[in-house]
Formats: sequence, C-alpha cells, structure tokens
Amino acid sequence: MFNTAHRILKDAFEAEDIMQEAFLTAFTKLKMYKGEVAFGAWLKRIVINKSLTQLKKNKRYSDLKMNIQVNEELDVEEQKFHFSGLQASQVLEAMNRLKENYRVILTLHLIEGYDYEEISEILQISNENVRTTLSRAKKKIKTFLSEAQQISAHEK
Repeated sequence: MFNTAHRILKDAFEAEDIMQEAFLTAFTKLKMYKGEVAFGAWLKRIVINKSLTQLKKNKRYSDLKMNIQVNEELDVEEQKFHFSGLQASQVLEAMNRLKENYRVILTLHLIEGYDYEEISEILQISNENVRTTLSRAKKKIKTFLSEAQQISAHEK
C-alpha cells in the first residue's frame, strides 16, 4: 500500500500519511466492505483515491489534466529499442521523469493492474482519454529509455 501511494505522490512522508489515513478509513468503514472483491483490492482502491485527493490538495493535480493534446509527436516506434539488459531501476527512473498524468496512468495500469475502465472511473476521465494518454506515456517512456541506452552506448 505504501508503494502504491509513493508511486502516485512521489513523497515518502506523504505516502506514509496517506497509508495511515487509508487504514483508518478502512477500519471505520469496514461495515461498507461487501466482500465483492478481495479485501486487499478494496484497501488499495482507498489508498489510490486518498493519494489522488492529496495530489489535488497539493495543487500538483492541476498538471494532471487528462486532455488529449493533438500536437504531441513521438516517433519511438521507428527507433530500434532493445529491452535486453534493461534494469528495473532504469525503468523507474524513466517513470519518475514523466509528466504527472503519464506517470499516474502508467502506475495504475502497469503496476497496479487496473484496466482502462477502472482507470477511467478512478480518474473520472473518458475511456478514450485513458487509452490515448496511456499510449503516449508508453511512447514517452520508450523515448527516455532509448536516450539512456544511447548515452550508455556512447560511454562504452
């Protein structure tokens, strides 16, 4: 739960606070838990919702606008990208360089395992917007990883 909050907030202290608030909320609202999903999934949803609310409070959420931007071009597909030798730390570093909206959507989809519809509900945006933003986030992270590989190749 801490990792989930930390990936969204990018602040360990805030993540700890959110995690504690989520556990308190879960404890006080335990009667609302219907058992339709695993308890861990229910609790994780509380953590994600509280993390996103905290992001709004920090006024960083204004950067999280999920509007489709037409003029953004990334030609990563044309570049050759080799995943062999790629380290988890490189991927996490690239994710941390992403804009907030890209990072949040990638985290929810790839790390937390939510599908497009669930992300759409959580972030209160359209399904199409989720797909577009996720696609652009993947392209952007490939760009960052490709750049890192090129730098690494030149250093050798």
